[in-house]
Amino acid sequence: MYYQTTNAIKVTVKPVYLEDQSSPSEAHYVWAYQVTIENLGDTTVQLRNRTWSITDATGHTQEVRGPGVVGEQPVLRPGESFEYTSGTPLKTPSGLMVGSYEMEGEDGDLFEVPVPAFSLDSPHESVRLN
Repeated sequence: MYYQTTNAIKVTVKPVYLEDQSSPSEAHYVWAYQVTIENLGDTTVQLRNRTWSITDATGHTQEVRGPGVVGEQPVLRPGESFEYTSGTPLKTPSGLMVGSYEMEGEDGDLFEVPVPAFSLDSPHESVRLN
């Protein structure tokens, strides 16, 4: 599990390799990732946009940008949280994801909340420490 808190917004990510949707013989590996966004502050915020950078083991990077997450732009009052699950395929048995959410405060100001980098690891590759 990976987590980071910025401007009283805590983002927690839990990636899971999806064996049943992957096909290593065809260089197709799939992960789900569960994200929880918690408002630990004392003002209401709304998630407006997301940005992801997804890098496979060969260094190929794909950028994903767009409004909201899973079709929603959740409003989080103080103490509230929002949880969603999404996924990503890769052509390699491991990779890395990192991103950010653009949030809007009650005053209309926009601010960025980083999503911590998280590792996408399948059981089809041995882990090597450098």
